[in-house]
Amino acid sequence: MSTTSPASVAAISTVGLTKRFGTLTAVDDLTIDVARGEVFGFLGPNGAGKTTTVRLMLGLARPTTGTVSLLGLDVVRDREAALAQVAYVPGEFSAWPALRGREMLDLLGALHGGANAARRAQLCERFDFDPSKRGREYSKGNRQKIALIAALMVDVDVLVLDEPTSGLDPLMEMTFRQCIEEARGRGQTVFLSSHILSEVEAVCDRVGILRRGRLVDVGTLDHLRALNSREVRVVFAHPDDAVAAELDVVPGVTGVHIDGATVHCRLHGEPSALVAALGGRPLVSLDIREPSLEEMFLAFYGDDQDGDDKDGDDQDVSPEHT
Repeated sequence: MSTTSPASVAAISTVGLTKRFGTLTAVDDLTIDVARGEVFGFLGPNGAGKTTTVRLMLGLARPTTGTVSLLGLDVVRDREAALAQVAYVPGEFSAWPALRGREMLDLLGALHGGANAARRAQLCERFDFDPSKRGREYSKGNRQKIALIAALMVDVDVLVLDEPTSGLDPLMEMTFRQCIEEARGRGQTVFLSSHILSEVEAVCDRVGILRRGRLVDVGTLDHLRALNSREVRVVFAHPDDAVAAELDVVPGVTGVHIDGATVHCRLHGEPSALVAALGGRPLVSLDIREPSLEEMFLAFYGDDQDGDDKDGDDQDVSPEHT
């Protein structure tokens, strides 16, 4: 892998990145830095602007304003050099109809100066991919495997993956996750754009959440969970109707609901005040549950997440519109 850029330089950096199509703003003032060796999840519903962002990163679209750089190289000014150490997996790979799988892998590997032959053979086996068939014979899932194998078999610094598991069955999704862990172990940077919450939660070091082209928040999963409330379930030794009123005034406690000897509430922040308020009562159990990534996602997006479909990725962002 390349060592031409200092380790202190971000693998991916955007500053004020904006892309407009007429009156539509698909990406709005996006500023992020992805460190070398990091697996960064780029999360948002379909239409949030994820694919437009990826196209800007790869120089397939030109920013309206702002900049994007890969390994310290500006993608607009130095596209060829910037992309030399980047492998890309689109959400839907269009195979060459007449070429066999092995020929497509040969061609895609040659773009990066050749592939790691042992890794290529291992990836074909792990993804249960038959390279002897022609492109027209492959299902959508197998076409996607070509793109994944081609990206993972080469020694590059950065992997840019846009909905990479589209069309894969659950077993192959697990294989993909293992491969990302191995890429991290090799020191590769992974930018994973996805709307699959479990996928992002399983493999990413940090997550950026995109809504209607704007970055809602970015941080580790623990950081994002800290911004959201936790679910609390308390079971008392016997019913206590007075406890609801007492918990209502505890700092950080909201949504108190009592059901017999069980109390449900939400907790924002540290639990010490809640625990102190419960101290004088005999308890059967106390459960404080961290929110899942799905719950955090819903907290950021509310009920209108499906309404974002008109705000970015579903628009025509082909190069002629740049």
